[in-house]
Amino acid sequence: MSVVGARPGHASAYLVRAAVTAPSVHNSQPWLFVSDGDRGIEVHADAGRRLPLADPHGREMLISCGAALFNVRLAMRHLGFKPVVRDFPEPGDPSFLARVMWGAYAPPTGEEQRLYGALHRRHTVRGPLLADPLPAGLLDALRDHARAEGAELHVVGDPGGRRRLAALVRAGEEAQHPDCLPLTGRDYAGLAPLFPAPPRRGQGRSGLVAILGTDRDDRRAWLRVGQALERVLLHAAAHDVMAAFHTQPLEVPHLRARTRRTVGEGAFPQMILRLGHASGVCPLPRRPLAEVLR
Repeated sequence: MSVVGARPGHASAYLVRAAVTAPSVHNSQPWLFVSDGDRGIEVHADAGRRLPLADPHGREMLISCGAALFNVRLAMRHLGFKPVVRDFPEPGDPSFLARVMWGAYAPPTGEEQRLYGALHRRHTVRGPLLADPLPAGLLDALRDHARAEGAELHVVGDPGGRRRLAALVRAGEEAQHPDCLPLTGRDYAGLAPLFPAPPRRGQGRSGLVAILGTDRDDRRAWLRVGQALERVLLHAAAHDVMAAFHTQPLEVPHLRARTRRTVGEGAFPQMILRLGHASGVCPLPRRPLAEVLR
């Protein structure tokens, strides 16, 4: 589909195919999309796919939907249109997260094209990362991308901070799954070697460790940080850098409060990431288009 020749009224399926490549917490894929004809598309939360024990307030559900919303915006830019976004357009319908309308024509920037090209390259890592260093300048660029969406990317580089964060991740895992083997016995998601004293510039087999945070902790902030998350992940993927997520301590209130001290009292932690090069990363299955587009 060419940028100039795209017809908005025929593009809903195109937008949703881009949207559903987004990551979601525990691969829950808690989104629905409603075509609004020539005007645009609606993004809704599929509340039936919220995880009630891990996510009682829907925070992770909105983060996941925010990532999908960013991809809708990006796909519109790839087609050469400026997205016009209105979030939470109907206060009486909490599942209606955003209406994205076709705006004026404007060619996509080179960076937008690179981000779009990374949609199908980005995959979530579920194991250890390679020890290869990150490309020069990437970390600063990732911080800028997070900031552009209203979030902050806080790097946990000192050994003490990494050890404390590792302990919180383990405590969160044990709180949710007390009958499971301990992390050190099963290398859950590559966490057994996570956060040792880093051998070089804060990066070892665990990769670069970072926390994505916001200055508020409400539904609008959760939707916003989901967009920041996907923007960060796509820029990283464009440089062959992938991410692993660790939500365990953020799903237990008192552990999330302790995690907050890592980023400072002025910020709320929303996602814990490991970033690095990976091998053998496989895409996860996606819900069929007919199930998520109405």
